[in-house]
Amino acid sequence: MHCFQYGREEAPELEKLCKKVIYYKRSKYRNPFIGNVPYIVLTRNNEALLENLCKDQAPILFEGMHTTFFLNHSRLKDRIKLVRNHNIEHDYYKNLELVESNYFKKYFFRNESDNLKHYEKILKHASKVLAISPSDNQYLNKKYHNSMLVPAFHAQDGVSSSKGTGKFILYHGNLGVGENNFAALYLVNDVFSKLDIPCVIAGSNPSDELKKALVKYPHIKLVDNWNNEQIMDAVAKAQINVLPTFQGTGIKLKLLNALYAGRYCLVNTLMVKNTTLEVACIISENAEGMVLDIKRYWKTPFGEREIEERKTVLDKSIFSNDKNAQLIVEMLGF
Repeated sequence: MHCFQYGREEAPELEKLCKKVIYYKRSKYRNPFIGNVPYIVLTRNNEALLENLCKDQAPILFEGMHTTFFLNHSRLKDRIKLVRNHNIEHDYYKNLELVESNYFKKYFFRNESDNLKHYEKILKHASKVLAISPSDNQYLNKKYHNSMLVPAFHAQDGVSSSKGTGKFILYHGNLGVGENNFAALYLVNDVFSKLDIPCVIAGSNPSDELKKALVKYPHIKLVDNWNNEQIMDAVAKAQINVLPTFQGTGIKLKLLNALYAGRYCLVNTLMVKNTTLEVACIISENAEGMVLDIKRYWKTPFGEREIEERKTVLDKSIFSNDKNAQLIVEMLGF
């Protein structure tokens, strides 16, 4: 396993799974506005990585377009090369631009989106592109004729939802990401503020704008220091996980976690479009509908019937870790 390291310590648990783990420093000090190679790709250009890849003839799995700097290198021409595509990246960055208020970040996202759109054609050099959603697969296959749907992997082994009722409403996500900050502000200003029910917003790096918006609503609690285990505990204990999105790209892992581990899940159509998960969620298209649905389900116990229905939906869905892992194993030639 080849890992780019920036801001995180080495992960000893990987040593138990891999024959060898090699770490590389990401070159984050490059100017993101020079040249037309996307910054997320250019900063992962490391000659030591190329040399290590050339030491054998093993198939290569590139995790995300940001790792593909050497995808079309002549020394890797005859290798089996799979690319796991997380999003249609130029669309993802364009949407980040639209919800960003900081001028510098907004300009960076716009520039990165333009570069990613130009750079995307590198995917034609992949043996297979592993698209994460049906709509992504349709787009990529139409352009490059080498795409296959392999939905997102997740940390859940099965449905573990608790029966009964929870004591709060939850929204969670990395609040330092513009899309999540936008969704959190929307919920505070237009949904949670209309309720007299305990609400929790959980996530790291909340914006000053979000903190300010929360001041006048004592029933809305902001938690920015929970680790992943604590957030998953809150997902399980919440009565309703409220997860709107305003960016319909890829698949949101927090939606899968909420469906496998939580009780009721309230979303908008954009969150579940082309996922086959629509029937497992409560869907509201606007703030007024969300308020009404939260009031409706706030005291409604999540029972055995709901759990069995959830299992039925997820068992029939395209999100089986075992099946999708086997698809990749076969494509790698094992």
